[in-house]
Amino acid sequence: MSGAEAARGPKAVARFLRPKSAAIIGMSARAGSAGQIVLQCLKVNGFKGDIHLVGRSDVPIDGRPVLKSPDELPEGVDLAVFTLPAAGVREAVEACARRKVGSALVFAAGFAEVGEGATQEAVTKTAREAGLALVGPNCLGITNNVDGMNLHMLFAREALRGVQNGVAFVGQSGGLLGHFQRATDGRNIPLTYVVSTGNEAGLETTDFLEFLVDDPSTRVISVYCEEIRRPQAFLAAVRRARTAGKPVVAMLAGRSAKARKSALSHTGALIGDFATMQTLVEDAGAIVVSSMDEMMDLVEILQRFPNPPTKGPGILTASGAYVGLTNDFAEEAGLELPELEPATLKKVSEGLPSYGNYGNPLDVTAGFAADLLPDVVKALIDDPNVGMLFISFPISYPAVVKSFNKGMAASPKPKVMVALGDTWQLSPEIMQAVGESPAVFSRSSDRMLRAITFYTRYGRSLARQRVAANPAPFPNMPKLAKGVQPEWLGKKVLAAAGIASPAGELARTPNEAAAVAQRVGYPVALKAQAAALSHKTEAGGVMLNLADETTLRAAWDTMQQNIKRAAPGVTLDGCLVETMSRKGLELMIGAKRDPAWGPVLLLGLGGIWVEALGDVKVLPVDADERQITDALHALRSAKLLSGFRGAPPVDVEAVAKAVMAIGRLMRTQPSIVEVDVNPLMVHQKGQGATALDALIVAE
Repeated sequence: MSGAEAARGPKAVARFLRPKSAAIIGMSARAGSAGQIVLQCLKVNGFKGDIHLVGRSDVPIDGRPVLKSPDELPEGVDLAVFTLPAAGVREAVEACARRKVGSALVFAAGFAEVGEGATQEAVTKTAREAGLALVGPNCLGITNNVDGMNLHMLFAREALRGVQNGVAFVGQSGGLLGHFQRATDGRNIPLTYVVSTGNEAGLETTDFLEFLVDDPSTRVISVYCEEIRRPQAFLAAVRRARTAGKPVVAMLAGRSAKARKSALSHTGALIGDFATMQTLVEDAGAIVVSSMDEMMDLVEILQRFPNPPTKGPGILTASGAYVGLTNDFAEEAGLELPELEPATLKKVSEGLPSYGNYGNPLDVTAGFAADLLPDVVKALIDDPNVGMLFISFPISYPAVVKSFNKGMAASPKPKVMVALGDTWQLSPEIMQAVGESPAVFSRSSDRMLRAITFYTRYGRSLARQRVAANPAPFPNMPKLAKGVQPEWLGKKVLAAAGIASPAGELARTPNEAAAVAQRVGYPVALKAQAAALSHKTEAGGVMLNLADETTLRAAWDTMQQNIKRAAPGVTLDGCLVETMSRKGLELMIGAKRDPAWGPVLLLGLGGIWVEALGDVKVLPVDADERQITDALHALRSAKLLSGFRGAPPVDVEAVAKAVMAIGRLMRTQPSIVEVDVNPLMVHQKGQGATALDALIVAE
């Protein structure tokens, strides 16, 4: 195994998390120093291996000799903890490399996050070549509650040992992970590992993810990333987690320009296009969240119920207002509220007041009797249309919680219970009943509804049947040169993929143009063609509704003059002559290939509106017809699809087929890096869609 291979991956992570020997480099006799804290960490956690100290002290510390240099260490120490300032790290890493140290934890800040990228890169290169697995710099430490190890630069505390079925947190922010650690403690969520990776000069989030997928103690994996340096390896690890049945909850920084700038100053991260990253990470099998609350709520539900439902929740409440508010939330968030079976409604109505609101959400009204609640809860959770149970209730007595517990005890479906009243204190008796409940407990209906929206969407994504992994290339595909393709050639590519364009042909002379127009029928469009002329309209290179040959020839002459003025260095291939398309709704469909992440599909409102409004959805390149249709109906302009102000509904199925064809094109033609069909004129339902313009870029 090469040094670079030994410095990363699950085996390197295991050596780092479970060292049999350790060295503290930068040891000080001063009480409260980082070195002293790390030594206390090892002692309070009963570390049984050899501990070596390296520092400037002339006398032993804690009865242990102090070496003057890492070069005096015995060969092959498993873990070196650096409590040095940034200026001393590079030299110490070089010494550890010479002594074949297995891993190193570097607390010091002052590297790429402050512009010292070259120094950090030099440290990374030295460590990788020597097989030294580096964690940090600019991190706070780790907690291992499986093997009983805590290493932190600010405090020493005893870790747990033997935690099972827990949640692991890995992230580039030690402070953020501290929040999660306290939150899991407060919610009694078992926690296996907390790892602060900092600038990730060595081991990265991906390495820890690969380790955790195979870790039998970890049930749920949660990550916070400011940069994913090896996207394909990260996606592969997420896919393995999906196959293993381990949910991955990911918070990815960089949705906004300010976030991208702050991440650069925080850990030296270089963030890619967020929409592409989010789309592909979710498609691989992770849940991407945007807030700490979402992450905590989700990991709590997933730790208790790691197999998410594909169907929406049955909701129980005692408030008519909450019924209305929940319906509003569900419609806006895309949360499915399934219809209850008639048999279920009959059961619940038998014991409840006649004036109740019996549907989903199910309102038992303020006149409910606690002794009837078990039967109501059981009927609701047992309904075959319901994927899980969500209770949002004013809980003033322990009997109410006990009734809920009794009603849901026999069901394996996921369960969430919310006690209304915000921070109003619940009695110890109520909290004891909550502690005995099979449900996840919360005080915020809004937060839990949002978490359930993520949760059930995740369940449906896991159940989705994926399209063929290796589709066949389209036959008769034209050869493409590097760079932007002229429209006429782009439309030949689309034609090979089965996407229709207006009838027409490239003409190189006015006579050829007249012959093409005669063949396809007037009125026609005339478009100047050259790879270097991607913005034809602005250059006066597009003329529409040319009614006859005289008009066409005049337009040809005018267009040649327009191009000479607007783009004097451009030589035209000729002009594309096409029949005018029937009217319809203008959409944009396309794709782009990120050099690191890979290809994604795009669709949205077309024409100039795609830039003006940004009403665009990003999809994985293997999206199926259902995904594409759902994305179309999630556009802000979705009302236009169903007919608006007297216009007929458009052919959504034809759009989906065209988008799927572009997906197949991107998967089978790796030289294509961008496809932009704008506009795609979508005709009346059943009458297809026509690509009016096509921009394709190859490399």
